[in-house]
Amino acid sequence: MRKYVIMGVQGSGKGTQSAMLAADLDLVHISVGDIFRWHVKHHTKLGAQVRRLVAAGELVGDDLVADVVKDRLELHDWNYGFIVDGFPRNRRQAEFFLESYDLDGVIHLDLPDDEVRRRVLARRLCARCGMDYNLIAHRPEEEGRCDVCGGELVTRADDTPDALARRLADYHDKTGPVLELFRRKEYVLTIDARADKLAVQRTIRVRFNLPPYQG
Repeated sequence: MRKYVIMGVQGSGKGTQSAMLAADLDLVHISVGDIFRWHVKHHTKLGAQVRRLVAAGELVGDDLVADVVKDRLELHDWNYGFIVDGFPRNRRQAEFFLESYDLDGVIHLDLPDDEVRRRVLARRLCARCGMDYNLIAHRPEEEGRCDVCGGELVTRADDTPDALARRLADYHDKTGPVLELFRRKEYVLTIDARADKLAVQRTIRVRFNLPPYQG
């Protein structure tokens, strides 16, 4: 059984790298962002709360994130292990992980702020089916229209320069102490996330002595 945490600022490729590891190694990908998006899409009480925060340009609180992750992990459907994306977000949450789970490693995707801005502000979302696009790496065939359903492509409500600046400041403020704690346990692998996704995945596999990527 393998258990990993993947960390990185928004736009660093956490979701992509997690999905590649999960599909190939039979891991359960536990993404905080995906969980919240599911609740928003299905109009749950939690989804309404998240929608209000995003519309106001605010961040989802750390305690709410912790509750969501704990509830997800308690389902114990991860027979071969898991990779958690978007958690922990502060030192207290990191200590919970170390106390509760025997982690195999922490993958830290390092990306400069200027590259984060370039990637994040180029993201688009289909207003109809939710398909993700990026005007740098994954452009639609027809400008402004989804390749799958023809829906209009829109900018996410929280992908504005001001909202991104707040998220970057919050990330840097909280991530340093978390990485410091993990590094004391020699868990952390820091990777330059500016490389293409296959190069990043290969580095993860080599450094953690995992089977070569088969995707």
